[in-house]
Amino acid sequence: MQRRPLSTLSLAISLALVPTSAVVAQDNQTQATDADERIKVTGSRLQRKEADSAAPVQVFTAEDIEVSGVTSVDAILQKMSASAGFAGNQSNAYWTGNGYGTTQVNLRGLGINRTLVLLNGRRVVNGGTGANSSVDLNMIPMEMIARIEVLKDGASAIYGADAVAGVVNIITKKSYDGFAIEGRVGATDEGDGQDRSVNVTFGASNDKGRVIASVGYRTAEEINMADQAGCALAEVTPGKLSCVGSSSTNGGRATILSGPNAGDRINFNQDPNGDGDFFEPYDGAKHNSDSFQYLNAVNPITNWNFSVIGDYQLTPDTMAFAEVIYNNRKSDQLATPGTLRDIVFTADHPTNPTGEDIRLDRRRLLEGGPRTFFQDVNTFRTVVGLSGYLQGTWEWEVAYNYGRNTAIDGMTNIVNLERLAQGLDADTCGSNGIPCIDLLGYGDVSQEALEHILFRTTDNGGNEQRSLTANITGELFELPAGWVPVAFGVEQRKEKGWRHPDSSIAAGIMNTNQAEPIEGSYTVNEVYVETALPILRDAPLAQSLDLEMAYRYSDYDTFGSDGNYKVGLQWQVSDSLKVRATQSTAFRIPNIPELFGGVAEGNLTTTDPCDGWDQAGANPTVAANCQADGLPAGYTQFGSTVLTTVGGNPNLKPEDAETFTAGFVWDVSFVENLQLTVDYYNIDVKNAIQTIPGSTKLSVCYNSQNMSHPFCNPEHFTRDDLTGEINFLSAQPTNAATENVSGIDMALFYQTNLAGWNSDFSWNVSYLDEYTFAPFAGADEIEYAGYITGGRGSYTHWRSNANATFAKDDWRVHYSVQYIGGADDINASEGDIGAQAPSVFYHNLQGSYFMNSNLTLSAGVNNLFDKDAPFIQSWTDANTDTMTYDLLGRQVYFKVRYSF
Repeated sequence: MQRRPLSTLSLAISLALVPTSAVVAQDNQTQATDADERIKVTGSRLQRKEADSAAPVQVFTAEDIEVSGVTSVDAILQKMSASAGFAGNQSNAYWTGNGYGTTQVNLRGLGINRTLVLLNGRRVVNGGTGANSSVDLNMIPMEMIARIEVLKDGASAIYGADAVAGVVNIITKKSYDGFAIEGRVGATDEGDGQDRSVNVTFGASNDKGRVIASVGYRTAEEINMADQAGCALAEVTPGKLSCVGSSSTNGGRATILSGPNAGDRINFNQDPNGDGDFFEPYDGAKHNSDSFQYLNAVNPITNWNFSVIGDYQLTPDTMAFAEVIYNNRKSDQLATPGTLRDIVFTADHPTNPTGEDIRLDRRRLLEGGPRTFFQDVNTFRTVVGLSGYLQGTWEWEVAYNYGRNTAIDGMTNIVNLERLAQGLDADTCGSNGIPCIDLLGYGDVSQEALEHILFRTTDNGGNEQRSLTANITGELFELPAGWVPVAFGVEQRKEKGWRHPDSSIAAGIMNTNQAEPIEGSYTVNEVYVETALPILRDAPLAQSLDLEMAYRYSDYDTFGSDGNYKVGLQWQVSDSLKVRATQSTAFRIPNIPELFGGVAEGNLTTTDPCDGWDQAGANPTVAANCQADGLPAGYTQFGSTVLTTVGGNPNLKPEDAETFTAGFVWDVSFVENLQLTVDYYNIDVKNAIQTIPGSTKLSVCYNSQNMSHPFCNPEHFTRDDLTGEINFLSAQPTNAATENVSGIDMALFYQTNLAGWNSDFSWNVSYLDEYTFAPFAGADEIEYAGYITGGRGSYTHWRSNANATFAKDDWRVHYSVQYIGGADDINASEGDIGAQAPSVFYHNLQGSYFMNSNLTLSAGVNNLFDKDAPFIQSWTDANTDTMTYDLLGRQVYFKVRYSF
């Protein structure tokens, strides 16, 4: 980590503290602004007269959220044009930072752990099933949100670590007088995936205090993947897509180890009514098993939440406040029946009909049925504090923030390998209650054997966050161009995470991804100062010119100290034009799972570049490397997944970043109520902590001359000497050399009246110009911009969101269009089917009728034209990139709200 001297901080704090006594002595009437009129903007702790910032901020109001028709925070944030890459959601069954079922936001595609999520300007405990790396957005009650402010700029100098890509500040309602109840029901137009919710909000206030509370319930049902995608598709023959299955076959795929047929692959009986000793040469087209019927395109989830927010005036200048939020999430994901692998049977084993030594490479235990992953997650957060004013204009606040997340999760129908070994041992099975087990052939495993070997596993874990903060902000002194505001404060924070897998999983005796316990914590002490210097006022070509500065010093018990700065410039050229720019640094220390997480394994969707290397049109470099690597002509990848090593890396170092943004805000003078904003951004991350997908490692290796790339080393992957299939692949995090992202954000806002309808239009567009990633010093850069990455999500160049709202009398109509630009599959060859994903438009429509002041009826359709997700060659699930495209299809919903 780059160290910045403490002396700089000391000088800044001294400058902030010296004039304080003079300010206290001033008469309140001489101040530029009443305290009650000042506000704070995300990305700054200064009190301001206007919602102005040198950094770009996108705001979603409560009405924006209401008319969007979404039922969770992640849904609206993941549709932002500034979002990219991978974040967990209901249609994603992948492990996301140690927690199936968690949902996050990923600004710029830089990663969920580089986007800082705040609630009312304060940090939120990480969520999931233990030792997590980001906030689980499921915990945020939708009905309590007043607005969401998204700062699309680094902000470590203001908020500390993790604000590398930007900050999402979710701001709750502070008061409500009355009672409101809202119910919503939705489903696809085919009647599945039903989504129901009920929310109750109530509150009261008087001249001393106010309180608002809410209770919410939501349940959403699953949609099976086979109903959405039919079967897994691949280009088996050039120019044609065919159904393919997993090489974990129902009867069992094996390799002969001895005799004249050594190296031959065979498959055992697949007919439940067939000959149990039958076997024949393995043929993937004939024997591979269907997976989609045992997976969900959309996973079920149930959420309960309760929240209370209130404040009370203790004295005319002092206020006590408190926030309490509790959320319970139950979710589960359907998974394919377990696969048994690499079991050796000698020629004389009583269940081996071949007469040769064999290795059972893959055998799906279909007799036991599919597995289910389940989670029961509780998240609690409370904030208590005091705030007030000194001399009427200096505002102070002291707050204690405590958050705790605990979870129980597990899996069903998991094979106990010790018991399996007992049942396969011909010398011991058949006595002492141990049934003999015949794995060679589908249907040969008895119910007694299944009951002996199948178990339910249970893990537990959690996260804890404690922080104590003290802040003060006010105005120091007056310069010719205006008053100089200042904010400074201190914070002590402790983060803790733990995850304890089932003891049998930790011991490695269960047929599932082995995982080690995770336990870790860190403490940080921080101090910051922020100010803004008014340089010019009412000058030619400068109605105002302000210089913003901030500095934060952080001291970690795990990595030492670090300092970060921010410098911003706001130049109001005229009534209609403002120019803004920021230069800042940011940093992120390795989080608890990245640093303390033990090594684990998972079956991840992976594309083997040597699949069909000898076919016409194959890349000549890839073909030469695959042949040199000993792969025979006609080699085909056995299945779509590869057992991949993931987990933590104790040798990780912190990462540093530099961010630059520059743009303008133009209130178009010749068109009333039309505003245009354009902002350029460039984020450069050094020592970036990254996990490189296995497909990408393999692609880079085999596309290098003579397999010269370091990804070709055995520490990254190996192949089986007999079959050639990949039997080891590593995707553990490492410190990359560099990671650079740059692009342009544009937004247009327009209000008018059309035929008596009050009309409000907005259009946000993001262009990702560059996303380069060098995995180590001196490596060739990997370009993600314009590609779908097969495990990291989409980095398409263009994304946009257009919204139109029309209101007249008792009616309101909202129409929105989300655009995801076309992209190339980073792992596919030119000309392959699915090598390029076309651009996609999603249309959404909602209408509301206000029957009276109490009752509102709303109905809407999401994905109005039932747009199918495009086929991607290196798909993650459902033949597409589940991290990018909609899998729900057309959804119709109805909502009623009553308040009094």
